[in-house]
Amino acid sequence: MLGKCKQAQQASLLFETMLSEGLKPTIDVYTALVHAHGKSGLIDEAFTTVEDMKSVFDCKPDVYTYSILIDSCVKLRRFDLIGRILAEMSYLGIEFSTVTYNTIIDGYGKGGLFEDMENVLTDMIERGDSLPDIFTFNSILGAYGNGGQIEKMEKWYEEFQLMGIRPDINTFNILIKSFGKAGMYEKMGSVMKFMVKRFFSPTIVTYNIVIEVLGKAGMIEKMEEYFREMKHKGMKPNAITYCSLVSAYSKAGSIKKVDSIFRQVENSDVVLDTPFFNCIISAYGQAGNLKRMAELFLAMKEKKCMPDNITFATMIQAYNAHGLVEAAQDLENKLINRSGIQLFKSKCSMLQMPYPARPSFLHDSGFLEFLAGVVKELRGNEVLAGVVKLQLQLQLTSRDEWKTVDELLTARKEAATNFIALHLYC
Repeated sequence: MLGKCKQAQQASLLFETMLSEGLKPTIDVYTALVHAHGKSGLIDEAFTTVEDMKSVFDCKPDVYTYSILIDSCVKLRRFDLIGRILAEMSYLGIEFSTVTYNTIIDGYGKGGLFEDMENVLTDMIERGDSLPDIFTFNSILGAYGNGGQIEKMEKWYEEFQLMGIRPDINTFNILIKSFGKAGMYEKMGSVMKFMVKRFFSPTIVTYNIVIEVLGKAGMIEKMEEYFREMKHKGMKPNAITYCSLVSAYSKAGSIKKVDSIFRQVENSDVVLDTPFFNCIISAYGQAGNLKRMAELFLAMKEKKCMPDNITFATMIQAYNAHGLVEAAQDLENKLINRSGIQLFKSKCSMLQMPYPARPSFLHDSGFLEFLAGVVKELRGNEVLAGVVKLQLQLQLTSRDEWKTVDELLTARKEAATNFIALHLYC
């Protein structure tokens, strides 16, 4: 759970607590820690954990552990490390699973490394012990489709069917999105008709893809036709649907229809999110209705939607475009402060971890000194900058360097007090 929430520092602290209590971690616990580090972008720590596993009896890394490690490398675009992992698996006699192959294929595809992707697929087929499945099928099609290589995508669609792998609803969604992105709207419509013949019912995802594609192409009437069809079939539009509609109407200059969409949303049970607000704020900003834009920004707080960098950037651009330089500058300052403080909080929270469990990049004192200077410059607050420096001092001090337990506890208490004060200030 901590790994999924990208809470690697808490996961490391919990792991160390287990060790200090005399509990013996299992292979699943170690693998979960690898996953937590990988999810948080701490790839070096993930590899270190795998190395630690090798020295523990009955906790040797297995195919699932390595699949998690590969997945982390793929998501971080560290393709240079995949060969090393595969070589290690072969050396240890660990067979590659279908999941392992699919993870690599999907990663290479999303990274645009098509030759490497096909090489892995060829190896998968030739080995014969882990055959391609529907996930392999969809990853290959998605990679070529997203890359605009339609002929390759169509070729592999036929190849996989010859292997006995039949398409699913996700396959058709990939085809529709790929044809739409390439401007091949007739083929997109043909896939929709083919789905009906094969008794595949379009889902909310299918309709959202079609509506987005047609909206971006400025085909408003056709987009509205599919929107009506979707509702006629009893499907409830979601925030993604409405976001695509707002974007299309905004692009077409139909701000009255944007008003209509927003009223529909308000009278529905659709849970609004930050991307939707960003979309509609952008629409009113481009239309020059800055008052309405500001009202929606305030409405985000009421709906418990946190504005993000896109929200601020959109509003700043709108204010600048209409000559409201002071309002734009005020928002820009808030954006800078917000980004700096969030980064600072993230680093400070890691400083509360036991020394051995801290990520290696936190041992770069120059970086933390830089953070202290940035915070002082942005906020002009000596106390806040002082807190950073105190955290820095504690971070650079190993627990072994404290002379007594009392000194250690006092320092920890002082660090905790300052950390709480920092959060209250921010």
